[in-house]
Amino acid sequence: MKTKAISSIFVLFAIAAGMASMAPDAFADHAEVAIVTVDESGFSQTCAEAQGGSGCYVPVTATVDVGGVVTMTNTDPTGVHTFTSGTVDGFAPSPDGVFDTGVLMSGDAFEWVPEAAGEQPYYCMLHTWMIGTIIVQEAAAEEHADDHAAEEAAAAEEAAAAEEAAAAEEAEHAAMEHAEAEDVELMVMISDAQVMGGTQIELEFNVLHLNYDLTATQNGEVVFEEKGLHSMELIATHQIDALGSDENPIDVEVVSLGIGAPGDEDSWTGPVGQVTTAKVVPEFGTIAMMVLAVAIISIVAVTAKSRVVPRF
Repeated sequence: MKTKAISSIFVLFAIAAGMASMAPDAFADHAEVAIVTVDESGFSQTCAEAQGGSGCYVPVTATVDVGGVVTMTNTDPTGVHTFTSGTVDGFAPSPDGVFDTGVLMSGDAFEWVPEAAGEQPYYCMLHTWMIGTIIVQEAAAEEHADDHAAEEAAAAEEAAAAEEAAAAEEAEHAAMEHAEAEDVELMVMISDAQVMGGTQIELEFNVLHLNYDLTATQNGEVVFEEKGLHSMELIATHQIDALGSDENPIDVEVVSLGIGAPGDEDSWTGPVGQVTTAKVVPEFGTIAMMVLAVAIISIVAVTAKSRVVPRF
């Protein structure tokens, strides 16, 4: 009888252990979740368009408990991004104000603690094809008190120390990244200039999202001036209502205001006040060459006709 009783106890214990191991994920711990950006997601929409792809944020759908911590980090070494709560329709964003990281440079991070259960969509305000979802759920049911409270307290203390060390290392890395961004040497060159009803110049930068002032003068007079310009790409085109020549060139001055999203000056990085100048002597464009050719043909035709008119 004792043998049967002992066997029954072992069987019940095995069944209980099996049921515990098959418990649904709904009771899993989601106190912390980390979301990062896909590399080069600001240059291409491939991450959003790929069938079965992971999206432009990883994970594209994250789950966290109410009161948990969501860490959002820009790990893309090629661009700046945001995590902005709300939805976006094409290029029309609708922020809801729950959270907004602002512009994050590569390596920057932001933490959000959700206070209510539900689904929270978000997107990047600089690259609106980047979207994601955070599912906030009620915290898992509390388990029974453990007899090894002292061991758990020691483990928690050790984990906190490790987390503090990791946070310090991350802060140091972010500071180094920010310092490197401040030391960026801005390069601006005029890659093209043509006569297009005036002078059309093409500026080429070595950084994205540059904010700048542009002034053009000729013979000491200002012929073009724009303040607070922003270039999302590496190339920007401007039209100047003046014609330059070898004897009378146009002097162009570009003043850097910083790198970042327009209207968010507090988060701008990079060189501020750096001045780049160049002299512009445009080449004749295709239309001007066509007009010149037609004029030459007309002159030849009139001259030929005048030679065959009989004289009386």
